[in-house]
Amino acid sequence: MTSRDHDVVLHGATGFVGRLTARYLALHAGEARVALSGRSKDTLLALRDQLGVDWPVLLADATDASSLAELAASTTAVATTVGPFAKHGLPLVRACAEAGTSYADLTGEVLFVRDSAAAAHERARDTGARIVHAAGFDSVPSDLGVLLLRERVVADGEGTLEETVLLLDSMRGGVSGGTIDSMRTQVETVKTDPALGRILADPYALSPERAAEPDLGPEGERRLPTRDPLLGRWVAPFVMAPFNTRIVRRSNALQDHAYGPGFRYREVMGVGGSPAAPVVAGAVAAGLGGFAVGMAFPPTRWLLDKVLPKPGSGPSEKVQRRGHFRIEVHTRTSTGARYVATVAAHGDPGYAATAVMLGESALCLGLDKLTSAGGVLTPAVAMGDHLVARLRAQGFKMSVSRVS
Repeated sequence: MTSRDHDVVLHGATGFVGRLTARYLALHAGEARVALSGRSKDTLLALRDQLGVDWPVLLADATDASSLAELAASTTAVATTVGPFAKHGLPLVRACAEAGTSYADLTGEVLFVRDSAAAAHERARDTGARIVHAAGFDSVPSDLGVLLLRERVVADGEGTLEETVLLLDSMRGGVSGGTIDSMRTQVETVKTDPALGRILADPYALSPERAAEPDLGPEGERRLPTRDPLLGRWVAPFVMAPFNTRIVRRSNALQDHAYGPGFRYREVMGVGGSPAAPVVAGAVAAGLGGFAVGMAFPPTRWLLDKVLPKPGSGPSEKVQRRGHFRIEVHTRTSTGARYVATVAAHGDPGYAATAVMLGESALCLGLDKLTSAGGVLTPAVAMGDHLVARLRAQGFKMSVSRVS
């Protein structure tokens, strides 16, 4: 690779999450050569002044292929917050794959990741570009949690992972207009082409070779409250499971199914252990189902749009500061041993904590001596233990313990 002007370019720096990530990088990038990118020079310069940095600003737009090509050629890594990615993301992915430039984003859109892999995986593998989707709360905790479990199980000589469940134990935070807009875009896409709904329902929708996946029985998301057999407690559906689980399964496939031939993975949300837990789980499931239905039909979606956050907005600094998340990833191995990985951090998971995850992913891709091959990858495959070390250094708790 030829010398680049920048180590990292943050694209979409003036959006809601972009500003949070820019602020994080201003405090933690050290001597890294960082640039800010977006459509408005004046807004970028104003942000740069607010941050108190002298970084270059670059003008680039999703509709201008030449500006994206110039951006990609100027840097070792790009981190982008410009969504919905199904609408705006693919031209930058292609530009980075062509230039051999690594890339990280915050997408939670299955169809976009699938399109990205179809359009750019082979070219990125040829050029060495690491195209990393889901480098925020979607799906770093899930992906790295399972990776850490697998490493510990192998080190202990306890075979491979089999029944594995991510439990969202606790979470506090808000939601942004950008997240709502991405959900709206995916709903509209499926309504125009029902065949895409069947793709979304496939647990292995993001696997590079669908026919190579094992037949382990039903692996769809839990949509109703249930008493989970591995956890031994009542749980509710987890809204991010339909995306996160497919990222984790892609990680397994890209590593030649290193997690094991019997690796079954699901994600659920905890509802506590009180006698009222089944009722709480039912209420959560009903709420999620009602929201999904509301987004699908124009009259109810119009009402939801009146009260939901608009694109470019998000939770207050107070909400972000008080936020937190804690997940546990439980597994039973092929030898019958039980382990649990814990991933936890302070800060609103979708925003304050995500800014850390995206910022450190960008620095990891731009600065670290990674050994992974190029391609359309996942956080675990592209960065793995390098990203784990970076996040631990920023206060993330990431540990594995044996249960039995």
